[in-house]
Amino acid sequence: MGCREAMQLKDIRALVAADLAAVDVEIRRQLASDVLLVNQVGDYIVGGGGKRLRPLLVVLAARAADIRDSAHIPAATLIEFIHTATLLHDDVVDDSARRRGRETANQAFGNPASVLVGDFLYSRAFQMMAALDSAALIRVMADATNTIAAGEVLQLMNSGDPDTTEIRYLEVIYRKTARLFEAGAQIAAIVARAPPDVEAALTRYGKHLGIAFQLVDDALDYRGDDESLGKNVGDDLAEGKPTLPLIHALQHSDADDASMIRNAIEQGGTEEQGPIRAVVESTGGLDYTARLAASEIERALEALAGVPASAHRDALEALARFAISRSS
Repeated sequence: MGCREAMQLKDIRALVAADLAAVDVEIRRQLASDVLLVNQVGDYIVGGGGKRLRPLLVVLAARAADIRDSAHIPAATLIEFIHTATLLHDDVVDDSARRRGRETANQAFGNPASVLVGDFLYSRAFQMMAALDSAALIRVMADATNTIAAGEVLQLMNSGDPDTTEIRYLEVIYRKTARLFEAGAQIAAIVARAPPDVEAALTRYGKHLGIAFQLVDDALDYRGDDESLGKNVGDDLAEGKPTLPLIHALQHSDADDASMIRNAIEQGGTEEQGPIRAVVESTGGLDYTARLAASEIERALEALAGVPASAHRDALEALARFAISRSS
């Protein structure tokens, strides 16, 4: 597909640098409030950095769909707001202490502030949708946010349950993570007024990219390190979350190791982190997860065949390859 093999994340960002700068301005503009605490928490989470892959996806997809105006800037911003709102709420539910290498907002400002500012971000995102005045976009995002909320509930139901199946796990990561990637790519096509076949191709791309991204994220919880991840490695296990590496290990371990894993899922905590990580590695849980992620990326790349050739389509391909090669 003509993708530059050496294209790195910095190169992808450079291609749409002006768009990303405009998104940063729009984020700060839309975060502004006459309520002091909203501004304080907003400044804190914006200052926390992060890769901002979702707004990057939106602007790249819009450019690949040959957008002729600037509607992709608020579209990318509202996607980032919804993502940030879910993180604020997640950190409260999970009682997380670190994200992006520093204290989570709930640690810095308390749970009530995090929940309420998350609500502010959700509602601001819907104000921005209304301003874009696209019934199709509003329909996509209303469905997506409902799916994401349901995914959070499904994950809560799976937590502490060692009988969680791979199918249940995959349903959670589609709803909780991939659905927003999928929606971001789709609304980029909508605001660009792309033909239906291009919109469908970008939508498929976003879905499979999002699934792969979360699979890699869940593997890094067992293979990464605190410094590069910006959070505590092993958080998923400590919270009793049966992600795919652990589900695979449980299915392929001996009775003693299986009992240890089941107990860790049911009880949470960090007491058996080292031995369980060793079992996940020895049973091929990480390799299995990596193979599934690679398969999803191939499906994402196949979808891009339905998008007209351009430098921005090449960048979408490079973004997909980055998603499975990253170490943080």
